[in-house]
Amino acid sequence: MNSQAIQAVKAKLVLSDVVRRYVDLRPVSGRFMGACPFHQETKPSMSVNDEEGFFYCFGCQASGDVIDFYKRINGLEFREALEQLAAEAGVELGAERDDPEAREQQRRKKVFLDMHDQARDFFRHNLGRQEGRPAREYLKRRGIEPRIVEAFGLGYSPDDWHGLDTFLQGKGHTPDQGVLAGLLSKNEKGNIYDRFRGRLIFPIQNLSGRVIAFGGRIISEGEPKYLNSSDTPIYKKGEHLYGLYQARSTMTRSKRALLTEGYMDVLSLHQFGYTDACGVLGTALTGEQVRRLAGFCSRVDLVFDGDNAGRKAALKSSEMILLSGVACRVVLLPEGEDVDSVLQKEGTEGFEKCLKAAKEGLAFCMDTLRENFAPRETMGWAKGFFEKLADDGLRAYYLPRLVAGLGVAETELRQALGAGQGGRDTARERKPLAAVRPVGRDDKDDRYFLRFPIQYPEYVQDLADRGFERVLVTAWARDLWEKIKLHGGQDLLPWLTDDEKKFWARCRQERVERILSGEELRDEWLHICERVANGHERQARQQLKEALREALRTGDERQASEHLQALNEFLGRDDEQH
Repeated sequence: MNSQAIQAVKAKLVLSDVVRRYVDLRPVSGRFMGACPFHQETKPSMSVNDEEGFFYCFGCQASGDVIDFYKRINGLEFREALEQLAAEAGVELGAERDDPEAREQQRRKKVFLDMHDQARDFFRHNLGRQEGRPAREYLKRRGIEPRIVEAFGLGYSPDDWHGLDTFLQGKGHTPDQGVLAGLLSKNEKGNIYDRFRGRLIFPIQNLSGRVIAFGGRIISEGEPKYLNSSDTPIYKKGEHLYGLYQARSTMTRSKRALLTEGYMDVLSLHQFGYTDACGVLGTALTGEQVRRLAGFCSRVDLVFDGDNAGRKAALKSSEMILLSGVACRVVLLPEGEDVDSVLQKEGTEGFEKCLKAAKEGLAFCMDTLRENFAPRETMGWAKGFFEKLADDGLRAYYLPRLVAGLGVAETELRQALGAGQGGRDTARERKPLAAVRPVGRDDKDDRYFLRFPIQYPEYVQDLADRGFERVLVTAWARDLWEKIKLHGGQDLLPWLTDDEKKFWARCRQERVERILSGEELRDEWLHICERVANGHERQARQQLKEALREALRTGDERQASEHLQALNEFLGRDDEQH
């Protein structure tokens, strides 16, 4: 990660300008306030500070710089967000400049993106022509309105082996480029031809709105019924969701995602006003797709078919979503029906009935397991689910719910969950079953001390020279201090964890609201210095105690006497001070 490039991007972008794309902001006392898009909020709870380049929500503690905001609101990885913002700001990232191979990859990706834009225009044009009539009639039969066709950029691929190939060559692209881009196919004999033929086309967009792939439904007879783009340098099918680009703005407000399986289901949901809907792309739900959804919402409502396959997919998807810490509900459709059929037959009233009858994700899993699996399999699922939870807080949250769902005593479930192979307590070896450690005095003290160098970074070097780390007790505080010290208290955000960012932003926000100066600042500085000095003495006293114990253990009377004398001197000074 090139720190100079990061700073260049942040220097060229105004945080409030980026936030305004998603949130209405109003000026308040030298900063901006708006409703936080990261939790259910209508009142202005998020502060945007252009001068210091960070945002902070007083409600959910979401915080960070312009890259953090863009990354989270768009469900991106840090590198993806940085690349997109760098392109917008006109900043060349170091990897592109220093690595010819990386530069060539970026050039090729741009060519492929341009080819997909051209292919989308080709398909859309064909939908309106005489040859696209079968696709238009199909959409009419399915009840899809023209505004939805336009919003999702639907098109038609003619039943021609070289229609798109010829079109792309006219734009200056070679057939081999078309194959690498996933738009054309090559058989064993080396013949190149259009991948999509005689199909209704569904463009698949990334979160920047660029077309990166296509899905196609056969209109006449033929197999497969649906054909999707294969993986390419610009598209990995397990990473994207159909319609997420169109749905994301609603998701940030509703804090819900309606997740379904088919292209037509997504179109129908949007047509009937459920504009926070998107769909998986022909595969089982992946962790990457859940991560992207989690950037926009706090709950995912699964809307899968009511048949056996749909319920099986809902079971696996529910588990994955719950493991990520996102809330989940399962909307059970009548058997033999899908989203599109329910909406077209019964409208929103019929679908609302399904939504109201939705089951909470874990309850759905427990019910499905009890109804279709043996007790041994059910307990095996519960054990596997619990051991996959990576967070102590989630483990504490789900334990009583598993107890209620399985109908067993908590002590029995703890024992069952902890029993590994050969009698080893593998679950306990991984993580304790207890809840998150409560905030204690050491933690509170460390937060108090760290506020000072965060709010007044000009004192960081002096504190480092005085051995400030000796006053810190907890591991997280020591780790954060090392980062503060390494960067001199400046431009820290790209290097901090999410929890550290929340704490840093809260401290900086407190300084905005009340900055110390004059005697107040001097008194606080002297107090910190005194505590650091006391920390030195406390550490030295502890070392003496340990050395005394070791001398007594080994029978070294001379060393024991010297250590005891030094320790008594410490205690004497303490008595004088009190």
